[in-house]
Amino acid sequence: MSETPQQEIISSSSGGSSLVRNLLLAVGGIFIVVVVIFMIQVYSRFDDFERKQVASQEVLAKKIAESNSQNQASLNVLSQRLGITQQELKKKASELQRQERETATRLTAQAAVEEQTKQQIGAITGEVSGVKGDVGKVREDVSSTRSDLETTKSKLEHAIGDLNKHSELIATSHDELELLKHRGDRNYFEFTLTKGKQPTHVATVNLELKKADPKKSKFTLYVMADDKKIEKKDRSINEPLQFYTGRDHNLYEVVINTVDNKNQISGYLSTPKSIATAAITH
Repeated sequence: MSETPQQEIISSSSGGSSLVRNLLLAVGGIFIVVVVIFMIQVYSRFDDFERKQVASQEVLAKKIAESNSQNQASLNVLSQRLGITQQELKKKASELQRQERETATRLTAQAAVEEQTKQQIGAITGEVSGVKGDVGKVREDVSSTRSDLETTKSKLEHAIGDLNKHSELIATSHDELELLKHRGDRNYFEFTLTKGKQPTHVATVNLELKKADPKKSKFTLYVMADDKKIEKKDRSINEPLQFYTGRDHNLYEVVINTVDNKNQISGYLSTPKSIATAAITH
């Protein structure tokens, strides 16, 4: 039976579709094969790279380990050397500190000894200087005393008494009076009379000031002896005022050296050596 045109078209179309499908399948298969081959190659290359990477890392790790081992060994050796050096340095430093302490102690002791020696030398020098100064002062004092004695001796005056008219040696100051005392010829009693007070007892007599004139160096006083009152009127300083008293009729002598003011005068009383010494009472 012969095919119709429609059937021929369908048959032709079916044959073309199969061919296309077969082609597509073939192409797809080839693509898959290509992809698989590519994937296999990629995987192989990746696996090879990974192996190389691992090998490289192992080599690097080995090198690092060897380097670390070498460094550690070097560090150990260096540490040992440094340890020995530090110990030596510490020992040396300790020795130096000990020597410094000993030196400081020795220097301190030496300085103390030197200071003590200086002080002793200074003390001795001061004592020597003091002795020299004392000797010099004594010499000066002796010279001054001699000079004063010579001056005092020259100042001792002879004055005529108001009773016996004989020249008597009188003192015009305390120093001159001391010189007279050392002569040992008579007894001497210093006194001060104050106007308006009770009579002053000197040796064996009483003395009383009546008036004084410091401008003219004049004075008037009373001498009370042997129940008698003798007036020495308007007399001058350093003038021997004489009177006799006692059973042996002894010569007493009053010398006024200063008229201090209108109410006070000072001087001394001279008596023979045979008269006992008596205190001055007011």
